[in-house]
Order: sequence, then structure tokens, then C-alpha cells
Amino acid sequence: QVQLVESGGGLVQTGGSLRLSCAISGRAFSSYGMGWFRQAPGKERVFVAAINWSGGIAYYADSVKGRFTISRDNAKNTVYLQMNSLKPEDTAVYYCAGSKYNTLPKLGQTGEYSYWGQGTQVTVSS
Repeated sequence: QVQLVESGGGLVQTGGSLRLSCAISGRAFSSYGMGWFRQAPGKERVFVAAINWSGGIAYYADSVKGRFTISRDNAKNTVYLQMNSLKPEDTAVYYCAGSKYNTLPKLGQTGEYSYWGQGTQVTVSS
């Protein structure tokens, strides 16, 4: 049984930073591509960032490129999302997820992820 637990969400002002963490247990974490998605109220869940199994290749949605950084520590079974220069439109519930795939386009698609965390709320005030 794979479990993903996100943490690090909260309330921050425009221009601020947050670091999300996702701890994974139950399976060989290093064999999974990992992603972050977000879902704003009344909207679909959308891709934010993903990273391949080794951590050597990262992918980003255009809306966060240059502001967010995804990384992973396979020794700690943890994936991170560093979010800088936050904007009100970044407000959403953020989910981490695990996939057997390692590249785009599959890592950008919610349907290609087998494991999901419960989500953590990020609110950016203007």
C-alpha cells in the first residue's frame, strides 16, 4: 500500500514563498516519476510540475516556470515543491502523485498517476 502525505501549505502574501513536501511510503519510491498538481475551487485539477525517477529531469507548467522548483530526495522518500513569487492565482489545493511513467506527456496527465496524496491548501492573499 503506497501512501503519500503532503505538508507545508498555508497562507502567504503575494510575492511570498512556500515549500511543499510529500512523504511517500510503501513502495520503491525511486522507481516512480512524481508530480505536483493543483485544483482551485470550481476548476479541474491541473498539472504543475513533475520530476523523473532519478531527479535529473523536471517539467513545469508554463504558469509556474521560473517561479516553482520541483526536487526529490530518494534517500528520504520525499519530493518537494519550492514555490517563490507566489501570486493569488496560485491559490489551490496542491496534490502530489506517483506515476510509473518518467517522461512527458504522461507525467503531465492526471490519469497516468496511480497514487495520490490528500492535498494541502495553499492560499495567496493579495
